Amino acid sequence: MTSALDSSPASSHPIRRRFGRRKFDKQPAQSASVLIAAPFGDPIPTSAVNHAVGLSEGDAVAVVTIARIYGSSMGLPNPGLMPTRKEMAEQKAQVEKAIRMIEKSGTQAWGQLAASRKPVKTIAEAARARGVKHIVVVRTPQEKKWREFVEGDIVKDISRKLGPEVHVEGMSPAPVGK
Repeated sequence: MTSALDSSPASSHPIRRRFGRRKFDKQPAQSASVLIAAPFGDPIPTSAVNHAVGLSEGDAVAVVTIARIYGSSMGLPNPGLMPTRKEMAEQKAQVEKAIRMIEKSGTQAWGQLAASRKPVKTIAEAARARGVKHIVVVRTPQEKKWREFVEGDIVKDISRKLGPEVHVEGMSPAPVGK
């Protein structure tokens, strides 16, 4: 049995707010063989892009950066914990720069900017949606032991979440001046 409410434009899209705007965009699903992930908004080094292009063997490469949302999911919502417009613009510029470098090498590239509290989950969802075989995770140059203790090893967490069929490796930019 169908009702008149089922044919309305707002009910045809289950992910809608009260005034008809989308809460979030759909997960992009363009296929790619390699995913470059920058989980903490770190700059994407040229060496990571070159390595990803080499792994792709001519297939498409996807780039994902995560803008960090601070705070807990159990706490009260606070707009001060969300990434600012400036941070989002910086992330977008990093994705566009990486896409330009990938396309300059003659490989097709896709980009995505996400805001999340859980970068491991977001990267795993992006990898599953795109059907990637390899993930290159950009790490901070000097990974602090306390940060790794508190947040965990992101490369191990992503590989644990995706299983053995996806190869995950971390890559740090070369230290400046050496």
